[in-house]
Amino acid sequence: MKPLIGITLDSQKPGAYSDLPWYALRTEYFSAIARAGGIPVALPHELSCMDAYLERVDGLLLTGGDVDIPPEWYGAKGRHASVQINDSRTQFEWELAKRALAKDMPVLGVCAGEQLLNVLLGGTLIQHIPDEVPGALNHKQTTPRTEPWHEVEVVKGTLLHKIIGAENIRTNSSHHQAVKTVGKGVVINARASDGVIEGIESTAHRFCLGLEWHPELGATVWPHQSAAGAGEADRKIIAAFVMACGK
Repeated sequence: MKPLIGITLDSQKPGAYSDLPWYALRTEYFSAIARAGGIPVALPHELSCMDAYLERVDGLLLTGGDVDIPPEWYGAKGRHASVQINDSRTQFEWELAKRALAKDMPVLGVCAGEQLLNVLLGGTLIQHIPDEVPGALNHKQTTPRTEPWHEVEVVKGTLLHKIIGAENIRTNSSHHQAVKTVGKGVVINARASDGVIEGIESTAHRFCLGLEWHPELGATVWPHQSAAGAGEADRKIIAAFVMACGK
């Protein structure tokens, strides 16, 4: 049977789409899982349903979004003005990911999802890259996120390297925070040219991978490859995740 993949949702207060609280998520997350042979299912932020979710799903995808981890959760003093907090979403995702990892369920964290994974595993974050990384690249790209933006060096011997089979790729980029120090049992699997950590993975779990870029969009290319040939590395990542969920 195809594995069932739980996907976390963004949540917003009344305004814009609805005058009542609402959930939202880009369709690409769902279609990328479906194309890789999984069955995507959205997970509303109902704490009372959490154990039931984890009894039924075979893997967990922690999505991105304009949401940051409260700095006090990783021991930071003060909160940068750019930090955006969504308490209900973050508390739900934190507890859900903690329970999923305790079950050794495959987990893929994308952008904010990677940052949550790192803090959950004992690491810390850069609150705002432009203020903490001298000479940093612009990690909030000014072109569509369906296009590659900057190069990323993949660390040999890591799970990520084994999955995509390449040491250099060009990815999209849409984040103002990044991993600062990794948690226990966590290794760095990718960096940008400015030293910013672009990917992590846990050696204590059978599949626990975090990426700053958005593989569901299929924008990643090999060096010197045109955007028209994009997506192979990203498809390999999603496929490896779905395959791990099916085991």
